[in-house]
Amino acid sequence: MNSAFQQKYLEIAPEVSKALAKGQPVVALESTIISHGMPYPQNVLTAREVETIVRSEGAIPATIAILKGKLKVGLNEQELELLGKSQDVLKVSIRDIPYVIVKKAHGATTVAATMRIAELAGISVFVTGGLGGVHRGAEKTFDISADLTELSLTNVAVISAGVKSILDIGLTLEKLETLGVPVVGFQTSEFPAFYSRQSGFKVPLRCETPNEIAALMQAKWDLGIKGGIAIANPVPENEELKSEIINLAIDQALQEAHSQMITGKAVTPYLLAKIVELTGGESLKTNIALVKHNAMLGSQIAVAYANL
Repeated sequence: MNSAFQQKYLEIAPEVSKALAKGQPVVALESTIISHGMPYPQNVLTAREVETIVRSEGAIPATIAILKGKLKVGLNEQELELLGKSQDVLKVSIRDIPYVIVKKAHGATTVAATMRIAELAGISVFVTGGLGGVHRGAEKTFDISADLTELSLTNVAVISAGVKSILDIGLTLEKLETLGVPVVGFQTSEFPAFYSRQSGFKVPLRCETPNEIAALMQAKWDLGIKGGIAIANPVPENEELKSEIINLAIDQALQEAHSQMITGKAVTPYLLAKIVELTGGESLKTNIALVKHNAMLGSQIAVAYANL
């Protein structure tokens, strides 16, 4: 990496930098889930627990954010607290990165932005909760997450519990196919629906072990096939919300968002918060459980990939 570039834009935590230099496994983690995905203090507590899980599986965690206009790869306790408590943290996707840098502002990175910064730092595995995708009604609004485009451009494997179930899952899978993004179910033939294990849609590809996924990553990028891999890891069965329960909450939340004319990047945080309210907090418990579950698998994949 160009040292002048790194000095100007990128700040990698010493522990992460040392691990990357030695070829040790590193797992990228997003920060939008801290600032915009969960209430305080559950957001910071979950972030810390996820980092602990990554370490317990033999990898180094690298939570990614933008602080005072600097791309940060690996956050300390104070920085996690800032993201969890501060009201002036922007939600940052790809298009927003240069603006937040110039303004020397704080930004929590979405899946797309985290992927791009992870690749700049040399990290190949990224764990999140759920992917963005094609929003319901996108045939009229054209509201499609930049996460999908980024998956077609950036060489990072992304472990999630599927796309957020507030989205149109079928159209999201079609869009990923068009973009040439491999969608891999981990030990499942059905694409998971974030809060639930079933969506009614088949997953295009299936792998049974972290080693198999690591080999797939290596083969794809050795062949010069640009772009990431979407790895769908269903929420544990004892932690899922049944589809009939969550679908009712989603439908009501969508109706209220529409009536309040909430659009753009404000939609997802509003819907997630509303669903927590409508499910009496059960959706938040499931969200936390699936993020931890993804962290375990992502770390195992990172270790397997480093061993190659």
